[in-house]
Amino acid sequence: MYDYSSYEHIIIEVKDGVALLTINRPEVYNATNFKLHNELSVIWLDLGKDDDVRVIVITGAGTAFSAGGDFDLIQESIGNGKVIAGTMEEARDIVHNMINLDKPVISAINGVAVGAGLAVALLADISIASDKARFTDGHVRLGVAAGDHAALIWPMLIGMAKAKYYLLTCEFLDGTEAERIGLVSQVVPHDELMDKAMGVAHKLASGSQQAIRYTKRSLNQWLRQAEHTAFDYSLALEMLGFFGEDVQEGLDAVRERRDPKFPSVQ
Repeated sequence: MYDYSSYEHIIIEVKDGVALLTINRPEVYNATNFKLHNELSVIWLDLGKDDDVRVIVITGAGTAFSAGGDFDLIQESIGNGKVIAGTMEEARDIVHNMINLDKPVISAINGVAVGAGLAVALLADISIASDKARFTDGHVRLGVAAGDHAALIWPMLIGMAKAKYYLLTCEFLDGTEAERIGLVSQVVPHDELMDKAMGVAHKLASGSQQAIRYTKRSLNQWLRQAEHTAFDYSLALEMLGFFGEDVQEGLDAVRERRDPKFPSVQ
């Protein structure tokens, strides 16, 4: 049995070929601190090595999938080149390692999904959302460019016009609207979410593994092309924003639950 004991904020349960991952910081709506951010970047490598795993389902503990970056993580990143470099590498690894994992990933999006958690939710091969789920990228509201996964996957899922609208305005979408515009694969009533996700997982786990993995690998060639152009560029521009003035005001505004007054506007 593969050893996942080093993981602190992700619960990993493997049964009948399906690994159920639960992001587990419910007291802060599963926000990503430094440890969780690192775990989300490397877990895909471990799952790829685990011969007992054929399919992965990922969800969040409590009422949220993941509410984005922990305030302390963001604060420590501002103006700190060493921290920014580490965060940038892990953010790239989250995307890169999910794309290059041949085993299918299903996200069961049980609540709000923002930031790195949203990247995981939308980069999953099949995304199933509760009707209580809510989505927003949130970077521009913070005062930095929409990096992470956004420039990579949003235009492919919903088209450039809607991608620009939601990434520039940071408006929230609920699960029903997300399904309507193609941001997620399906939306289901909240009480049916895990049954649906696990049902799809077991169907894939009993299918031809070579056929499923080669199909995923082929489709992800589209993402690999964008990964080295739009994604890398957007990630660099996001990190550049942490050396600017706007991000501190953006963070303060989020903490204080008010509209920001960005220095770049004054």
